[in-house]
Amino acid sequence: MAIARFGHQVKRSYQSHGFFVKLSATVVLGLCFVIVWSVFSNYSVTSQRETFDDIAEPVSAASNGKVSNFEVHSDKIVPKKVKESGEQRFKSGLGDRDKKINNGSVPLNSVKKPENGGGGNAKLSKKDDENKTQEDEGSEVDEDEVIREKGDNEANDGDGDANANDSVEEDANSINAEELDQGAPEEDNGGSRTANRKASGPVFDPKKRYTWKLCNTRTKHNYIPCIDIESATGRLQSYRHHERSCPRSAVMCLVPLPRDGYRTLVRWPESKGKILYKNVEHPKLAAYIKTQDWLVESGDYLTFPQNQSVFKGGVQHYLDSIEEMVPDIELGKNIRIVLDLGCKDSSFTASLLEKGVLTLTLGLKDDLVDLAQVALERGFPAVVSPLATRTLPFPSGVFDAIHCGECSISWHSNGATKIILEMNRILRPGGYFILSTKHGSIEAEEALSTLTSSICWNILADKTDDLSDIGMKIYQKPEGNDIYELRRKKVPPLCKDNENPDFAWYAPLKTCLHTVPEAIEQHGAELPAEWPKRLHTFPEWMNNREKLTADSEHWKSIVNKSYLVGMDIDWSTIRNILDMKAISGGFAAALSDQNVWVMNVVPVHAPDTLPIIFERGLLGVYHDWCESFGSYPRSYDLLHADHLFSRLKNRCKQAIVIVVEMDRLLRPGGWVIIRDKVEILNPLEEILRSLHWEIRMTFAQDREGILTAQKTMWRP
Repeated sequence: MAIARFGHQVKRSYQSHGFFVKLSATVVLGLCFVIVWSVFSNYSVTSQRETFDDIAEPVSAASNGKVSNFEVHSDKIVPKKVKESGEQRFKSGLGDRDKKINNGSVPLNSVKKPENGGGGNAKLSKKDDENKTQEDEGSEVDEDEVIREKGDNEANDGDGDANANDSVEEDANSINAEELDQGAPEEDNGGSRTANRKASGPVFDPKKRYTWKLCNTRTKHNYIPCIDIESATGRLQSYRHHERSCPRSAVMCLVPLPRDGYRTLVRWPESKGKILYKNVEHPKLAAYIKTQDWLVESGDYLTFPQNQSVFKGGVQHYLDSIEEMVPDIELGKNIRIVLDLGCKDSSFTASLLEKGVLTLTLGLKDDLVDLAQVALERGFPAVVSPLATRTLPFPSGVFDAIHCGECSISWHSNGATKIILEMNRILRPGGYFILSTKHGSIEAEEALSTLTSSICWNILADKTDDLSDIGMKIYQKPEGNDIYELRRKKVPPLCKDNENPDFAWYAPLKTCLHTVPEAIEQHGAELPAEWPKRLHTFPEWMNNREKLTADSEHWKSIVNKSYLVGMDIDWSTIRNILDMKAISGGFAAALSDQNVWVMNVVPVHAPDTLPIIFERGLLGVYHDWCESFGSYPRSYDLLHADHLFSRLKNRCKQAIVIVVEMDRLLRPGGWVIIRDKVEILNPLEEILRSLHWEIRMTFAQDREGILTAQKTMWRP
């Protein structure tokens, strides 16, 4: 009875207070969930990384795109039809030794003339995986071969083999990227970073169909996902982040065209003098034009008068003054690669280009006028990267000179020490820092003098030009470490030996001073050869120089016998090129005689070969293709992706985000050349068709294939 009475009392108590008990329990559980989620969730793709070793897993967020089933042949690719003239030129580029392969046991697939302009659903054919495996064992392939890749490592890529390595794929007789860079980051156990990585399924799901929509962003047709602020609330003072900060969700929308449409750009070299204004129109740019005379709105165009510049007296007088003040500066010889901080007058880049100097414009986060976009539209190299608390995406000691013309850096601010140390990091030993200002304050000059003295930069010139009324200072970085020991104050301190100066992806700016390389096996220990000799010169610190030479010859053969003549690409429309997975710059070097420039991207998870690219007098950056690239929409005329997707198989959660990014970066009418495995090219072709790109050519031999496509004006 007592137990029964107790039960009735509990029941009455619960009935009178049950709601409050439930509410309290719900609140407690909710708080626990929030705490656990904040600790363990991977909420952003921009978390700071200290080394390359932790970038082996996917970091991009899930897609929000709608998908539905569609039919795809998953077992084979059927020959894609192209123009007959393109077929003949393409085949003629194979060379006699490739004809041996045609006549062998594994013939090349034929390429046929289209019946309906290249449309339709025909695909490339591929050989059995078993035939490919048998052929890989002991077979030798010529360097003239267009498609086929050498090595069992590539054939087994992504299979989770414990003996697989992380080297970038080789073409026939080309280099092994892992051998090129003996300092490529590895795990602590000394093994390959991908040795124990398991395949997580196909790169592209052949059963998915994507429904596209336009991005609805504040920056509209100029949207740069990791630079522009889109998630903040309230009245924004700026449309740019202080640092790279990518959206939490993968960008699955397409950037719209300019408000009044996009018109075919002015071709090079005419674009040096004028560009279509509507293609780069921006409210702040319109206001800026009214205050400048070096760019003039003239009807539908922005024109750039040769006799006008932000430098009074003209840019040519400005460059002549630099060489007069420091005769050791020989533009186009010992000065080949220049970084222009901030973007004021791209005529500076144009004039240097005429002297054989390749200048990379760095559009800073506070450049709301979008002058870097103007430079890209004119056909000059440019990237957008904030400079506040993180390093720039370049290796150490690679720029021959850094130019800072009214670059808006507050040298007396608290962060100025880190910025000058970053300039010192990327400047080669003996390189030059050129600063020019019109109205420099005494406080800023004293602060800069203190900073440069603390890192032992030697001031070579300090004068005000009478004609331009511009104050110019030219500093030189030390070529050795002896001078650092003579400092009375060891501030900033020297960096420790285990601090890698080449780690530059989401790395915080250092407060220490990196020493000058002295060992012969370190890049930067000796000055590069003068241009153009340095393009084909491989110093002692480069391992496997014979393979580097072979790789250059290989890409020269591919470009001359296939890309330039066999794909129906009108190269007179090509100026800006992005090599999305460069190794040693062989592709860019093969195009050095063309009127183009190539931005070489070395993925952060690949062996670090970017110093080799700069040593050759070419441009490049580090990047993680699971994130958006630091450039404006419609920046490039041609994208080159050599086995990019197969190497990202187990990194990005969805490789489709890279296709979306390719659509953002490529101009309407621009081209892509994609070399990869046929099981990747099959669904990729269907994805490009869903974007209304025109598939111009597909070609396959065994398990390897090549696809070329052209972007159209289509927007959803």
